[in-house]
Order: sequence, then C-alpha cells, then structure tokens
Amino acid sequence: MIHEGQLTYKDDKLDLVLDFGTWWYERHGLPLPLGGNVVRTDLGADLIKLIGADLKASVQYALDHRDEALDYALQYSGGLDRDRGDEFVGMYVNERTVDYGEDGRESVRRLLAEGVEKGIIPHAVTPQFVG
Repeated sequence: MIHEGQLTYKDDKLDLVLDFGTWWYERHGLPLPLGGNVVRTDLGADLIKLIGADLKASVQYALDHRDEALDYALQYSGGLDRDRGDEFVGMYVNERTVDYGEDGRESVRRLLAEGVEKGIIPHAVTPQFVG
C-alpha cells in the first residue's frame, strides 16, 4: 500500500506480507521509486524547465510550510488523524520529492529496465530528468 493504509492496516487486523521498499532496497541497494511527474517532450525545453521549476517550488513551499500543507492534505487523507497524517507526510514528502538524487534516478532506470526484462514494458525507455 502506498497510501495511509501503510499506517492503518493493523487497525483493520491485516498482516504485513511484504514491505516493498525494504525488498527493493535489499535487492538493489536503492530507494524505491514511488512516483514522479511526466512531461511531454514536444512541449519544448523551455516550457519543460519551467514546469519542473514550478513543481519543485510547490513541493519546497509545502516543506517550508509543513503545518499549512498538512492542514490542506488532511482533507483528502481518508480519515487519518493529525499525528498519523504528519507521520505519513514525513515518510513521503521530503527532499527526495524535490530532487530524487542520483541514487533515486538510478532506481527509476532500474525499475524501467526490469519492466522491459519482464515483458511489462514493450521496449527500452531512457528517462530524462528535469532539474
């Protein structure tokens, strides 16, 4: 589960079968790539850079104004209380959200390569990272 269910599954008497982040790290020594934003290349380099800068600025604003951002996010949290919401945000909204880092970029490349190897992705993909 990549949502608040990670924090609440025990409340529903569910058991952990696999922590995918731990599994991925033990297998590759890399952080689990959880998400990203995709921009069409035909928008042009200038607009792509602007979009990337705006996304980074938005996340940085949320990091710099955590309480305000948390108040907003809790409206969509599926009923998490503030403490659990804060814990969840702390797990997934951080400096890696602003910049994957080289190991994060390598992890995305590894995930895509495995998708090709397993036949999930029909052809090799070379991601281009903005910023």
